[in-house]
Amino acid sequence: MTARVGPAVARAAALLANARDVTLLAHVNPDADSLGSALALGIALRRRGAAVRVSFATPERMPETLVPLDVLGLVVAPDQVPAAPELLVACDAADPSRLGSLADRLGTADASIMIDHHATNPGFGDVQVLDPTAEATVVLVHDVLAAMGVPLDAAVARCLYAGLVTDTSGFRRAGASAHRLAAELVTAGVDPEALVRPLMDTHPYTWLAALGRILQSAVLEQGAARGLGLVHARVPLEDTTRFRTEEVDGLVDILRTAAEAEVAAVLKQVGNQRWITSLRSDGRVDVAAAAGLLGGGGHRAAAGFTADGTADEVLASLREALAAVPPQALAS
Repeated sequence: MTARVGPAVARAAALLANARDVTLLAHVNPDADSLGSALALGIALRRRGAAVRVSFATPERMPETLVPLDVLGLVVAPDQVPAAPELLVACDAADPSRLGSLADRLGTADASIMIDHHATNPGFGDVQVLDPTAEATVVLVHDVLAAMGVPLDAAVARCLYAGLVTDTSGFRRAGASAHRLAAELVTAGVDPEALVRPLMDTHPYTWLAALGRILQSAVLEQGAARGLGLVHARVPLEDTTRFRTEEVDGLVDILRTAAEAEVAAVLKQVGNQRWITSLRSDGRVDVAAAAGLLGGGGHRAAAGFTADGTADEVLASLREALAAVPPQALAS
């Protein structure tokens, strides 16, 4: 925990320790870090006697691979979120808009806490636990739980581990403190193999053919990204609707293995002319800065944005954004 975020952690812990009714929100299309953060806090708070609900605006159902984390049945539909929550906690939302239709609860809640690690987060909420140096939001949630004096049990530890292992790409982007946290979570009862295999290494057989087709259509542009290279692929609407987000969202981490490109981009079609684009870099290009120019955000090595238009128009905008990244955003 950095000195800068320590006071915010203490304030968040004090609010949560005395809360009687807590609403925890993950961002739209929640991933393991967002939902794992909300569920870890939710489980701890419910066991302390608070009324707790966890929700997200879209989609209608939580990702299949994350369902086992909800051991107390805390996840509710967005229409069951109070219009004016007593205490609202936003988990892993880089911007209020990432809460979708539930963002208005920030203005109606008696008090609000934001816990996040995105460098592009502008800051929102009454208490802001924001640390871009944290590898995952679950790292900050662990700090809050520790400040509350909550002992880790297997259920809470699994939620934290799920967010940590996925947001660090299987610990490839994890520092020493994250590895120490992982060891603590394993000691608390996490079985890494049993937890991680369905999260990251299990897919339907039919996905293999679709994956091969998508990768075969990938394009390498070695002159893009200031000559550092861009590799990109498109996932058509028929595939984004046919397969789980677990399959589609993992594609960019396969594409990023291309040695000739510093930046990888996957355009996922979610509407007639709407694309959610995931970006990855090997560190020399700040893709969060590029995504920010297109209305998105994220981290230096992992970011994204949503855009309307044809795929070619989205790619053209991406090329321009990568070319416009300020020189200081590139490592020397």
